[in-house]
Amino acid sequence: MKPAKRRQIYERFAKANPNPATELKYTTPFELLVAVVLSAQATDISVNKATVELFKVAGTPQALLDLGETGLKEYIKTIGLFNSKAKNLIAACRKLVTEHGGVVPRDRDALEALPGVGRKTANVILNTAFGEATIAVDTHIFRVANRTGLARGGTVRAVEDELVKVTPDEFKKNAHHWLILHGRYVCKARRPNCAACLIEDLCEWPEKTAGPAPIS
Repeated sequence: MKPAKRRQIYERFAKANPNPATELKYTTPFELLVAVVLSAQATDISVNKATVELFKVAGTPQALLDLGETGLKEYIKTIGLFNSKAKNLIAACRKLVTEHGGVVPRDRDALEALPGVGRKTANVILNTAFGEATIAVDTHIFRVANRTGLARGGTVRAVEDELVKVTPDEFKKNAHHWLILHGRYVCKARRPNCAACLIEDLCEWPEKTAGPAPIS
């Protein structure tokens, strides 16, 4: 994809949604960290339903530690993989308390050293909590980037590296949110709604749908 077309895509996203934001509910970097860890292979809606009650009693690393793994499970048992997520979150909180004074670090290596936190989660924290120009790539963004031609790659890391390389600097901070929302609501995996797509004429996917896709 030529740089001019790529810029047009981002300009349209920016015009349509100047201040995109995550759909996860949080008030602090720690709450965002918990929500993002819980969101793996789960919907934001299911996570928000669990954390709205969880954060009332455990909104800090120490409070979550005090709740314990068994207590935590009671709040997140409706979320997929809750057993492993509870174990990782308690271990992460222990590390935050003992090594970081109960504060979520603004450092990629320190974030990725936390149990249950991988590169994608670290990117989300750095971008959403701390305003850094990182681009986290999940399945939605991987699909949209490859399908549209915005940034092609065979792996999540390859797509991330390409997006960072080719996305104009002024759009990097919001690129993650624009692309994930586009993939979640318009450029869906099974039924992309090309008729409702604001970048349909710029998209390089050869299999665009001719009309509105059925509402799923």
